[in-house]
Amino acid sequence: MKDFLFKPFEEMTNEDYETVGFKSGLEIHQQLFTSKKLFCRCPAGKYSDKYDAEILRHMRPTLSELGEYDGTALMEFKTKKDIIYRINRDTVCTYEMDDTPPFLINEDALDIALECGLLFDCSIVDELHIARKQYLDGSIPTGFQRTAIFALDGKIPYKNRQIDIVQMSIEEDACREVSDHGHTRVYLTDRLGMPLIETVTGPNMRTPFEVAEVAEICANLVRSTNKVRRGIGSVREDVNVSVDGGTRIEIKGVPKIGRIPLLTYNEAMRQWNLLRLRDELHKRGITKESFTAKWDDVTRLVKRAIYLPIRNAIDQGLIVKCVVLRGYAGLLHWQTQTDTYFSKEISDRVRVVACLTTIPNIIHSDGKGETLTSAEWQNIKKFVGATNDDSLVLVWGNEMDTDTAVKEIMIRAKEATIGIPSETRQAFHDGTNGFERILPGADRMYPDTDLPPTRIPDDRIEKIRTDIPERFWKREKWYRELGIPADTARELSISKFANVFKFVVNEWKINPTLAAVALIQFPKRLKKMKIDANLLNEEIMEEIFRAYKDGLLSRAGIFAAMKKSIEKGRFYEELLPKPRTTKELEQIIADSKEELKKIKMFGANNSSKLLIGLVMNKVRINVEGKLVTEKINV
Repeated sequence: MKDFLFKPFEEMTNEDYETVGFKSGLEIHQQLFTSKKLFCRCPAGKYSDKYDAEILRHMRPTLSELGEYDGTALMEFKTKKDIIYRINRDTVCTYEMDDTPPFLINEDALDIALECGLLFDCSIVDELHIARKQYLDGSIPTGFQRTAIFALDGKIPYKNRQIDIVQMSIEEDACREVSDHGHTRVYLTDRLGMPLIETVTGPNMRTPFEVAEVAEICANLVRSTNKVRRGIGSVREDVNVSVDGGTRIEIKGVPKIGRIPLLTYNEAMRQWNLLRLRDELHKRGITKESFTAKWDDVTRLVKRAIYLPIRNAIDQGLIVKCVVLRGYAGLLHWQTQTDTYFSKEISDRVRVVACLTTIPNIIHSDGKGETLTSAEWQNIKKFVGATNDDSLVLVWGNEMDTDTAVKEIMIRAKEATIGIPSETRQAFHDGTNGFERILPGADRMYPDTDLPPTRIPDDRIEKIRTDIPERFWKREKWYRELGIPADTARELSISKFANVFKFVVNEWKINPTLAAVALIQFPKRLKKMKIDANLLNEEIMEEIFRAYKDGLLSRAGIFAAMKKSIEKGRFYEELLPKPRTTKELEQIIADSKEELKKIKMFGANNSSKLLIGLVMNKVRINVEGKLVTEKINV
């Protein structure tokens, strides 16, 4: 019996997670920064909601190499979805629509993937073999994703131990979902086929916060190459969670690392409470073998119901069916996640598999809210032959969908007698999760017959190895020793300017804090001014620091030079202001003293600071404040 009860998220301790046997691993999908897609020559990273045509497809499962169907594919087939693809002629070709074979793999993408594999200290495969991974949710028009394992058995340091990198794959991205209502799912195809890598860690994380921290390390490691895409949608985490006695559950497509702790907490709680529910069912004598349920059409009994969803359904000519779960009284209100109950497990199955997507899609006799009156529940109970020990679940829709729904309700209730079904679940914004599909098995993978193996010779790996960046945690350690602020140090460690920083600090002896602020914080200021700081490159910044080293720019002048370089597209000395001679500076100070006399007539105090300010307003671009102060205070 699972005696431990989950505390609120904020009150859980490391010892509590150890008690429940919390384990978690990651599958991180990161888009690569290439100009072309992975298996065709369409542009990558060109997004648009506009489309030139729509294509309708229906998906059906295929047999694996061993003559078996994948469970996920069979589940998706039950949904009988119409899949609509919105295509833009600028971002897709006949390959994406499965009308022509693939091109050979994008070699630029493969080089970036191999570099990431080396950063994770992986062993690189000798030969790349493309496989097909079946997806029947419609996210890929072919019904499968082309994928290939390129690296194995890596590791990264974390705290006083290491995190295993089980494998890394290079694969094509899927479509962007636009909508999913009833039996119709709509996708945009602009993201389809973009190259990405999938990094799979071992189940080495022991608390929800460790999962987020490891995800951050993995993300920063690949970002340090500056060859992966950034921004919304460019990286997505699938998080695997289990507890003692449970099973691996995959939370799909978590878009932000900050959401991982609450999501994994709720999934661990869900599994733990489902195991407690199983034990309670067994105490009641309900097992997989003894489970019984039935259903009846009760439309006639609820024709005059006040409950609006049912009244509207009957007005539309739909039907209402009732499932009787023998011995389940009170258990549909058994808590699973935060403010979430077992009835939600059933509702999710009805939503996904029966395509009854308008919520609420079920009501039940264990419910605490106002649905049917007690008299209406009693009439239904009498009609279906239920006792006080039973739970009733009502579902409404057309004949076909309700037929699927009552079967799924009974399937999910029976699964509760076993424990935790293997599922892929979707992340919700409130930190809970919901059913998405049955967890895929090995049967969905089979060799691709359109593409030959790709040899990865040692000289290719060694050439890539010479260009991989220093691990960002080593850079950060050095930055901390130099006294650079922590937030700036972290960003600089994965910045494209990390090598510039190292050079100007070591070779030109430029102040480390000044260099770090100029490379990280100044671009942020430019972005706030609506100036595209991404146009700054290593060459431009090196030339600007050279000018500073040679005394042609002040600290403030660095920012001005960056701004002008963006406007002109490059840096050249003509962009620099005319250098001030000592005589010119002395004349400016003299003129400013005259201005100060007029200001003092209006009662201004602290004349020394005012004078420095007046002078700096005229010379700050190419004269350091320290020199001005020295001249004034002589």
